[in-house]
Amino acid sequence: MGTSDRLLDASALRDWAHASVSDLITHIDEINRLNVFPVADSDTGANMLFTMRSAVAEADAGGSGTGGDVARVAAALSAGALNGARGNSGVILSQILRGIADVTASAAADCGGVLTAVDAAVLGAALWRGVELVIASMGGQEVPGTIVTVLRAAAGAVEQCANGGEDLARAVTAAGDAAVVALEKTPEQLDVLAEAGAVDAGGRGLLVMLDALRVTITGHVPARSVSEPSPRPQPDDATTHVPLRSPVPHFEVMYLLAGCDAAAADALRNRLEQLGESVAIATALSDSYSVHVHTDDAGAAIEAGLVAGRLSRIVVSGLSSGATGLPAGSWTRERAVLAVVDGDGAADLFSGEGASVLRRGPQAADTGAAPGADISAHQLVRAVVDTGAAQVMVLPNGYVAAEELVAGCTAAIGWGVDVVPVPTASMVQGLAALAVHDPGRQAVDDGYTMARAAGAARHGSVRIATQRALTWAGTCEAGDGLGIAGDEVVIVADDVPAAAIGLLDLLLASGGDLVTVLVGAGLEEDPADDIAGILERHVHDHHPGTELVTYHTGHRGEALLIGVE
Repeated sequence: MGTSDRLLDASALRDWAHASVSDLITHIDEINRLNVFPVADSDTGANMLFTMRSAVAEADAGGSGTGGDVARVAAALSAGALNGARGNSGVILSQILRGIADVTASAAADCGGVLTAVDAAVLGAALWRGVELVIASMGGQEVPGTIVTVLRAAAGAVEQCANGGEDLARAVTAAGDAAVVALEKTPEQLDVLAEAGAVDAGGRGLLVMLDALRVTITGHVPARSVSEPSPRPQPDDATTHVPLRSPVPHFEVMYLLAGCDAAAADALRNRLEQLGESVAIATALSDSYSVHVHTDDAGAAIEAGLVAGRLSRIVVSGLSSGATGLPAGSWTRERAVLAVVDGDGAADLFSGEGASVLRRGPQAADTGAAPGADISAHQLVRAVVDTGAAQVMVLPNGYVAAEELVAGCTAAIGWGVDVVPVPTASMVQGLAALAVHDPGRQAVDDGYTMARAAGAARHGSVRIATQRALTWAGTCEAGDGLGIAGDEVVIVADDVPAAAIGLLDLLLASGGDLVTVLVGAGLEEDPADDIAGILERHVHDHHPGTELVTYHTGHRGEALLIGVE
């Protein structure tokens, strides 16, 4: 490994968690297709994604990533994963993260209370602690050929590197390589995997996360082949040899259990094993647990928990063989609005109105080029997932190319998210749409109303010319103000205020009740105040009865964005 390898400090651990979420999104379909054990419900990838997303949200909410203590970040990730664990694979993942939290907390105590970075020895111990906790959560029964097998291999490889004096970069590389070998052997250890010709789905998800750690530390992206089920050929009389399978339980039940001692937890496990399968009871704090079971009698599973202690975060989801998409009950709220924005002020403005925001990247904006393709389909899907909503109204605001918008929304819809893209070509149109958003309406009604409001908002922008050029409105010189409506320059003026006045008069030619002006980066100081005052006086004198509001959004590219409603 090179000298540029990164320390696994608090910031890197948080970056790894974010990278894991992003990479699980990329591989979710692949992992879901592999999911044949313990139930072929095709949700392992989705469950790992939502569990890891919950972990990241907890770490971000507490600001743990900005401090210097790795143990604080690890503890936040562990708590978030346990509270938001989805499915059997989510419970297992929460225990792996808890293993990291336990060992880093112990290491922090040994070095005076603050652990600044994780080395190979600490990482190896953390992974082994994860193995112990996962097996304990499953009642002490380890099934070969599952994620535990892959985790064991990774832990052993890291431990061997640590014992040999290797650095962290070599250890994380060895962990991924060992995980690949173990993953490829899982069909040899579990008959159901051999029948399906599939490697273990949870093990594949773990490999995604180990590779994300390798990228975080070394910057190197390992090449991995896509894992696909490949059922082994059956003889002509295969029907006489196919083993009978037990029917898939109807429900997946999960809840957090508090006020429960170890004896009561053991009694609960025994009762749940009578009611169903895939029982997992993971320890949280000293008297609390995360409980998971697949069963036909969801009510009895909940009643058993009530006998043992106090329940919260109860989730009951339907199970189906071969289902695709995200599991029922995976959403923390019903509907959200996702707005793509540029600038700190714009982010504050839209979030203040209740929208989730996706920030535009710097590349296209910094060139002064027209808004467009700097937001990818993958970024859009990640942001949709981050809303935690079952229905998402997307306001692209001119910052997402059409093909990326279609691809991102299609992918999210395929996972079970009801995504409605609202055709907003500018942030001023986005604000108009957001103003009429009503989560109490049906999604189709809400989307239609928002689209109508956006379409009724006439809009344009003002830019500063960077060179001499010929436009539809005449020749411009560098430094001139350009008033733009649609994709065409319709006003050429000496400066930004004059161009804004000319554009306003055009937009208000057919009337208007409200003018919204968004002030871009570089004009936030006195010039912005001058522009706001000049435009307010002009509207007052020449367009009586029209209200003007100005926001300093700090967007890049355009000097001003102007909308008329």
